[in-house]
Formats: sequence, C-alpha cells, structure tokens
Amino acid sequence: MDRHFWIDEIARAFGERNVVWLSGVRRAGKTTLAKSFPGARYFDCELVRVRRALEDPELFWRDQRGVTVLDEVHRLANPSEVLKVAADHFPDCKVIATGSSTLAARNKFKDTLTGRKREVWLVPMIAADLVDFGATDLDHRMLRGGLPPFFLAPHRDDKDFEEWLTSYWAKDLTELFVVEKRAAFNRFVELVFAQSGGQFEAQAFAGPCEISRPTVQHYLSILETTLLATVVRPYFGGGATEIKSQPKVYAFDTGFVAYFKEWDSLRDPDRGLLLEHLVLGELCARFDLRRIHYWRDKQHHEVDFVLESGRRREPIAIECKTSPGGFTPEGLTAFRRRYPHGQNLVVTLRQAQPYTQRHGELEVRYVPFEQLAPILDQLRGR
Repeated sequence: MDRHFWIDEIARAFGERNVVWLSGVRRAGKTTLAKSFPGARYFDCELVRVRRALEDPELFWRDQRGVTVLDEVHRLANPSEVLKVAADHFPDCKVIATGSSTLAARNKFKDTLTGRKREVWLVPMIAADLVDFGATDLDHRMLRGGLPPFFLAPHRDDKDFEEWLTSYWAKDLTELFVVEKRAAFNRFVELVFAQSGGQFEAQAFAGPCEISRPTVQHYLSILETTLLATVVRPYFGGGATEIKSQPKVYAFDTGFVAYFKEWDSLRDPDRGLLLEHLVLGELCARFDLRRIHYWRDKQHHEVDFVLESGRRREPIAIECKTSPGGFTPEGLTAFRRRYPHGQNLVVTLRQAQPYTQRHGELEVRYVPFEQLAPILDQLRGR
C-alpha cells in the first residue's frame, strides 16, 4: 500500500539533500515505506553481512546507484561516518537511513550531520494515511492508534501494547542509553502517557517514581530522543503574565494513551484530548517542532497550539474541540490581545464543511479534522 504523503515528503527532501534521515518509533512503517520508494535498493543493518560491507563506506558507496535504503542504521558501529561519506563524496547516491530515534542519540551518532541531510519524521498515521488505508472511523484511529499493525489488527489486544513496550526497552532504549532503574523508568512512562497533553512539572513525577528531579528530566529527554514523547514548549513574547518555561508533553500515539488510561470506548471529553494528539501529528508531519507551541497565561487562558508563521508577528492559533459548540473564545481572545495578527482555527470532529464566524472582534475559522491537511499544506507552501 502506497503512503502518498510520505513518498512525496521523501522526494521533497531529496530535492534538497542526498541523505534523508527517516525516523519514527518501532512499527510506524519505516521499513515498508522506505522499500516502497521508487527504485530503492534495501539493506538491513541488523544483518552481519551488511554491517561488514559497510565497514569500508567508500567502497560500499562506490558500488551504489540510485536510491539506497539503510534500515536500522543505528546498528552500525559508526553510522554517522557511513552517512557523512555518502553526503560529502557521493552526491549522486541517494540514501534513506532509518532509525527509531532522533539523531540526538549521541553515543551512537558522533556527528548529527548538520547541513548534510534532511529529516522526515514518520509520525503515527495522519489523515492522508487514513485515505490511503481506506479508513474513515476516527474513533477506531484514536483507540487503536496510528501504528499500522495495531490499526489494521482484527481486534484490539492489550498484549500488543505490552509486547511493543518490551521490544522498545530491549531493542531501542538499552542500545542508546544506560537506564539503571527499569521499574522507575517504566513507571515514568506510564505516568507520562496517562497524563499526556498536560503541562509537565518534574516534581510531580519524582515522588511516584522515587527518583530525583534531574533524573525526571533525563528520562523525559530519553522519551523525546526516542520519539515516545513530543515536548511542546510555550509561546511567549516577553509578557509578565505568560507561561514561559513549563512545557506540555504528549505521548506519541493515541492508542497507547487509551491503553494506559484503560479506555475501551470514548466519551466526548476523551475524543477532545485525543483530537489534540491527531492535530499535533498533522503539524509535526509538516513543520519543524521548534515552530509548534502552546500558549497559556497566569489567568489560565490557553490556546492548544500556536504555529509560528514565516513572520513571527502573525502566529497561527489552533484550538481542538469535539464539536463547534464546545468552543469558547476567551483563550483565543486573550491571546489575540497580545498577538493581534494571524489566523484562528478551531479543528473539530462533528462538522461537515469549514465555515467562518465572528466572536466579537475575533474571526474564527471552523475546520473539520479531515480538512485540516490542505490548510496546513498551504501554510507550508507545499
């Protein structure tokens, strides 16, 4: 099955650099996607013979033509050197390198290849994937999650989530990091996922996990590096009443949120929370995470997401609501008093067509989730 959005993303990245770092959590579909790229030649770096062939990167790249896939490239002894040689000395070779972490896993990647590669982050299934998979039930997507094997399974099985977490510990985490207290780390993951979408306060995790605040921050950085959590930092312009440092943390997938919250069915408040995760996925698929924020002031006014536009003075404000009737304008109004220019979007589930409505001086565009993607593509200039 072709995933057209992601094939286009890789092609777009190749238009700028010859090395593409395709990241994503385990079972997000990186291998299948990379293999499906037109003309790709596939190498599995878990195989000993492949690792031996790459011990001399210059000889390896001399024999390559077209598109080469190095799957699970972090299995190599020195993956950054292999990719650096391709970038610097074999510009006609196009390389898709896959891994289950960001390039910030520095004990393996001695060089993060700044200026030599483009990154494509394969997030769990977005709206374009639902179209490709012929699926329309968003409740199904929210409860099962966006990892294709979980989404397509005939029924939801908690053992699948448990086995995935065990595999993450064995194959991703321990190869990149030293975590001495497995029970404390697992408890931390459980709490982060159960509280997904909330503001993160380190002290609130230190006690239940029986670890120090610095260890809490270290564990969070591990989740961020291995893509299990997305840290959304506040947007602020220097106002004394704005929240400036406390981030919000989102688990990588709605299915795992539902699993840790023990949800077998969804109520509207549950859908509203999980809709935030889906919208965040659409944003992360298209924009650098450094451009994605939330906003909150000390009077508890809040905007779910703020997307920095090319001109910082025109931030795009995005609210997520189950239905248009659930939107109240107080948060957006407070935000626009400080930042008066920019689009205001309310993304909803129960709505057939986009429409625009005024709330006092505030102009708000209501958009069904299924129709958010074209708006984001236009903002990016896709």
